Amino acid sequence: MNSSTYRVTGMTCEHCVAAVTEELTALDGVTAVSIDLVAGGTSDVTVESSAPLDTAAVAEAVDEAGYALAGPRDLPLA
Repeated sequence: MNSSTYRVTGMTCEHCVAAVTEELTALDGVTAVSIDLVAGGTSDVTVESSAPLDTAAVAEAVDEAGYALAGPRDLPLA
């Protein structure tokens, strides 16, 4: 089992959470999606899958839902 966390921008409500969850669960191998919503900020999206996921496929699914993966400048400083 693989678990990956992505940062997604633009989500503001539970409808946003449902849209992103729906698109990500449609990807082959995805078994679960959990989202820590930060309304209007950058939310953490954790995806469980049976095999590693292609980041481009994840980005495309998030885009299809109407949102975007956060770019490197949106990541916290180490």
